[in-house]
Order: sequence, then structure tokens, then C-alpha cells
Amino acid sequence: MTQPPSQQPPPGGFGAPQEPQDTPQPPTPPAAPPPMPPAPPQTPPPAAAPQTPPPPAPPAGQPGYGYPQAPGAQPGYGYPQAPGQAPGPYAQQPGPYGAPAGPYAQQPGPYGQQPTVGYGYPQQYPGAPAPGGPGGGPFKRRTAVIVGAAVAVLLVVAGGVFLATGDDGEEKKPVAGPSDSPVGPSASPSVDQGDGKGDGRETDDDLNAGRKPGEAKVLWTTVNGIDLPRNGADVYGPWIVGDTLVKGMYRSVVGYSVADGKEKWTLPLPADLCAAPATATADGRIVIGVKNGTTDKADCSELQMIDLNTGKAGWKKTVKKNGTWDLMSDIGLAISGDTVTVGRTSNSNGYRVSDGSQLFGKPSGNCQPFAFAGGPKLIAASACRTSDADNPQQQIQEVDPATGKPKWTYQPKRGWQVDKVYSVSPLVVSLTQREEKKWSILALKENGTLRSQLVGDKEDKFSVDCGHDFAIFGEQLEGCSGLAADANTFYMMTEDDTSGTGRTNKVVAFDLNTGKPKWKAAAPAERTMKPLRMEGGRVLVYLEPSYDKGGAIATIAPAGGAPEVVLQHPDSTTRIENFFTSKVVYAGGRSFVVSDRVSASNDEEEKAQTTMMAFGK
Repeated sequence: MTQPPSQQPPPGGFGAPQEPQDTPQPPTPPAAPPPMPPAPPQTPPPAAAPQTPPPPAPPAGQPGYGYPQAPGAQPGYGYPQAPGQAPGPYAQQPGPYGAPAGPYAQQPGPYGQQPTVGYGYPQQYPGAPAPGGPGGGPFKRRTAVIVGAAVAVLLVVAGGVFLATGDDGEEKKPVAGPSDSPVGPSASPSVDQGDGKGDGRETDDDLNAGRKPGEAKVLWTTVNGIDLPRNGADVYGPWIVGDTLVKGMYRSVVGYSVADGKEKWTLPLPADLCAAPATATADGRIVIGVKNGTTDKADCSELQMIDLNTGKAGWKKTVKKNGTWDLMSDIGLAISGDTVTVGRTSNSNGYRVSDGSQLFGKPSGNCQPFAFAGGPKLIAASACRTSDADNPQQQIQEVDPATGKPKWTYQPKRGWQVDKVYSVSPLVVSLTQREEKKWSILALKENGTLRSQLVGDKEDKFSVDCGHDFAIFGEQLEGCSGLAADANTFYMMTEDDTSGTGRTNKVVAFDLNTGKPKWKAAAPAERTMKPLRMEGGRVLVYLEPSYDKGGAIATIAPAGGAPEVVLQHPDSTTRIENFFTSKVVYAGGRSFVVSDRVSASNDEEEKAQTTMMAFGK
């Protein structure tokens, strides 16, 4: 097992760069943490491990086994009990989970006064997520955590659904089928191509009327047609399979034609959609989580396989609860090859996507996986039983998708917790030290040994968009955006700079062999940009829309430089494109901008909201 770096970092960045080595040496214990400075620094002071995460957006989920121990229980996988709290899993939690206490409490330290209205985005309309404050430290998470009304219920992940109407304008509502039998896809309703008044859809002619030379066309848009709960609903996906774009929301999953936006199929669900992986299998199948009832006490325990090509439901399976501490309210799903994993507090399972058979369950031993990231490899985060709940021990492992057995194990220094997997191949992992509010980003080699530790320049603060996948009892290890990686380079966006007349930011390329920045590319004046993925050896980015400029898809050369636009969205539709929060996909020369949450102050506004736009030449 290996340890994270222990060298003192230079001022700024996220820690000292490490020379690649097969067996990094164990660290020396750090000195007592320095006192908090009175004002927000551009970068944290030197520390034994890298930088500080912003308190308004703590990492998704609890580490491993998650919650304080019951009276008389042995210290184990959970968090320390906050002073004066009642014991047990439903005790008042520190910081963002309850009254201000512990490391995330409001305090006059380097993070300043914290907001009291939740962790969401700035208020836009009644019923929208509450605003969050600016974080401190070198990174800022753009994390949307949706807080419910009577009880603070934190929702998981993102995606989307548009329920079109027929030619007569009659609403097609989801139909709840029996929970013990698969539900088939419904027929595709037609799309209104008239004057823009039929079903709330604005016509292509209307939206393209002000299009300038060189700008892409608005190919199609969708509006929400689902009667949602009072607080709205998160959108899951989108996933593109062949000529179909799929997203899910509330109690349905819908497939659209990428060419014209018409519904190809709709699959009603018997209860709320509550979890979904970031990727589907190579042949277009996916496994989602559905609640086991429609009451507030329902758990996210039903797995449903769906063929995204056809919208047909396949096998269905109930994840069984395994002991008192197996809290099923939140689960994280990940797919690698033909395996889907279910991660949650104190338990994990792996199933074959093709037939639903169980491949592995909770392993024996002192350390238990609690979250996974999928794709070309299956990466697990594990928590180990310790005698000191204040100083947790976690692990990073690559596991065999067919057996769940680890191929290698990397063990960070005690107290550091696995936060997110930013890239599976190459492997780039985010760690946090919650007690000292630090953040570290490590790159690991193919054999699980340390490759480098990323160190940013002191003038840069970085931003990662992990959506609204924060969960109380579980963790979604994958799914962050605003990042890209190739074999030797990792790309991140900086936090928005608001010092000028308009917002702007940069993309920074890090050398994965040294951890040092290679180059920085600035966004156009008064624009911000967000990495999407790699495209032909270049970094594909989304130039986000401003108040008077449409968004655009652009690329940055391997050596850096100014972004080169490949698809410019119309300036005339920037008001519609500028969703409250969205996901962007570029495929087949088309760009798709998808709202990842639908909420409004009344039913009429809710059902008239534009939920997705497609652009092309």
C-alpha cells in the first residue's frame, strides 16, 4: 500500500508536486495546522497535503460507513459525534446536515460568513434552489444541492424529461405500472410544427428568425409537460445511443430523436427515479434506481434495466438491506463493461447488466467499498474500520468488474477521504481532509502507485461542476464535469473572474507526470468556458452564453492557445439557452443543451419551461 505525498507545498496551488515513483514513502506527521487567516486567501497556507475545499459544497456523500455510532457501539466507519448531539444516525448532523457545528459551521475563518439558505444556485424564481456563497481555497465546487421544504432532503444526480403532447394538445402523463412487472414504452406523440402555440414548443422559424451568418440553427427545442412535485425534480442523463438522446426525470425515462427532437419512446416508472450511472453499456443498456414506493419513507432500492435503443424495460431487482447501518435512501450506480455496481453506506453489490444476476456482494475484511466510478475501468472507494472515528482511513482500488476483487489498493494518509473520481483512465482522484478543510488531487499509475499530485499556481482558483449529486447516506463517485483528460494531461477550468466588466475564466492543463501546469488558455473577453471532453486530440469546451452572446462549442489545441469555435449558437436565443443549470453534450456535429432541473413557482410556468435545445448546421 502506498501513501500520499507529505512534502510541504509551496504557497498557492494544491500541494507540492511529487516525482513519479513506484513506491512513494510514507509521510511524516504534519505539524499542527496554522491558524485561520482573517480574510479569504487566494490560496491556502502551506500544508502537509494539498488545499482546502470550499465549505458551501462538501463532498458528495459520507465516507464509507458514514454516521456516528450508537451508544455503546465500538468506533467504526463513521464521523465523530458532534458535541451535545444525540447519538445515532438521525442525530443532528454537523454543518450542512443540521445546525452549524463542526468544520462546516459558519465561522469567521478563511471562508467568511456562510450562507444560511442552502447550497443551491442563486435564486431565480420562487421554488428554485437557494443560493450558495462563494467558497474559499483554490477550488470552488459548482454543486447544486437541493434542500426540501419540511425536512432537508438532499437529492442525487442529474438528467431530464420532456413529455410531449399530441396534436390535440392533450397532456400525456406517466402511467404507474405494477411494481413487480416491467412496463413497456409508450407510443411517440407527434411534435407540433405549427405556429409555436400548439404544445408550448417554439418553432424553428421563430427561433432562427434573428440568426446571423455563420451561426448554427436551432434544430429543435423541448418543453416540460410533466406535473412535478412542489420542489421540482432533477434530470438524469442525457445519454446518447445511436440516433437517440435519452434523459429521465421524476417517474419516466424518455428517448428523443437527435435529428428532430421527436419522442421515440416513453417509459413510465412506478415511482420516483432516484439514481442513475454516468454512462451506459456499449450496446446501450442502463440500470437506474427507482424508489420502492411513493411515500416519503420510500427507499431507493429498486433496480430497473432499460434498453435505451428501444425504451423497453428489462430485468428488475430489489437491493436487499443488509443490517441496521445499510441506509438505502441514497445509492450510487456505476457501469463498467457488463457490470453495474450499487454503492451505499456500509454495503455494495455488483450485478450483470445483461441478465441481472449478482456478481459480487459485500466482501469480507476490515475495509468495505461504499462508492464506485465506472467506464473503461471500475474504481472503488472503500472505508476501513478504525478505533478512531475522528481520523478515518479510506482506500482507492481498481476492482475486477466480474468478481469485485481488487487488482491493487492505494491507501491515502489517515484523515483523507475519497471525494470524487475525475477521470478513470488516466486515473485522477479528488481527496478531502474535512477536519482541516483541505483538498488534494492525485494522479495514479496503472498499477495504483502515485503518479503525481497536482499543484496549481497561487493566483488560480479552480472550479469543478459535480451537479446535484450530494447525498446524505450514499455517494456518487463519478459524474463531475468541467474536466477533461488524455494520457498525459488533465484539464480543469478556473473559477470565474468577476473583477472586470464581465465574467471570464481559463482552462489550465496539468502535466500528469509532474503535477505542474503546462499552459493556460483564456476564454474570450467577458465569456466563460467549460471543458467537456477530448475530441481528436484537442480539448472540447463549451463557451457558456452571456446576456447578449449565444453559447458555442470550441476546441483548444494540445499546446494551448485561444479556443477555436466549431459551432456558434445564435445570439438571438441566448435568453433561452442560458438555463438555470444545464449539461451540454456534443455529438455528430450537433450540440445539446439540457436543463438538469425543472422547477417553477406555479404549474403553468413549470409545464411551459424549455428543457432542452439542439443546435446544428
